[in-house]
Amino acid sequence: MNGLWFSGWRHVFKLDPDRELSDETLDRICTSGTDAVIVGGSSGVTFENIVDLMARIRRYEVNCALEVSTLDGAVPGFDGYFIPLVLNTNRAEWITGWQTEGLKEYGSFVPWEETAAQGYIILNAEATAAKLTEAQTELTEEELIAHIRMADRLMRLPVIYLEYSGRFGDMQLVKRARTAIAHAQLFYGGGIDNAEKARQAAEAAHTVVVGNIIYNDLDAALSTVAAVHEVAGGMYTR
Repeated sequence: MNGLWFSGWRHVFKLDPDRELSDETLDRICTSGTDAVIVGGSSGVTFENIVDLMARIRRYEVNCALEVSTLDGAVPGFDGYFIPLVLNTNRAEWITGWQTEGLKEYGSFVPWEETAAQGYIILNAEATAAKLTEAQTELTEEELIAHIRMADRLMRLPVIYLEYSGRFGDMQLVKRARTAIAHAQLFYGGGIDNAEKARQAAEAAHTVVVGNIIYNDLDAALSTVAAVHEVAGGMYTR
């Protein structure tokens, strides 16, 4: 693995600062044994709601990272920061545009040792992020592997994120994507709503991200932690 601050993460919960979350639910998430919590969302993200959620998470010892998706959403105080670059879009502002604007304003304050680029490949046309970025979601296997190699071999991005966002993806395709990677850590997110799907995702990707099910079925979400760690502990290989 890459040896970076997130390299040991196998299971991650992703929390949307624009969605309601009770203190009891947050307590169960943060004490679940997950490797980390990522704060981030595609819409409704503000400085204020990020600060509020971070302050609540900070009562716990769990690793907490911020996915910086807006210029106003760069909040100090997290353990780490992810900067998403959407790779399968023709709109340059989602690849380097907004990121460059952010660095013009905040570049001198970036904690570079705790900051990593995420190469997003969005594969669900119905996802909010896909519509927002006009992502080209209908990729053939050859096109997906080409994007993977671009991100991993040419751009040397530390994280490649296959995002199905609300729909469970093709795990065989995810496995083939992982075999094409030489350096990056492969994150997978989308449609994980029970332990069995979490196991399948853990067998396919390096890191499994669980999000939407938290807000619909907390017990199902919590069951994914042990499922992922069971697979990761027993058979994790690059």
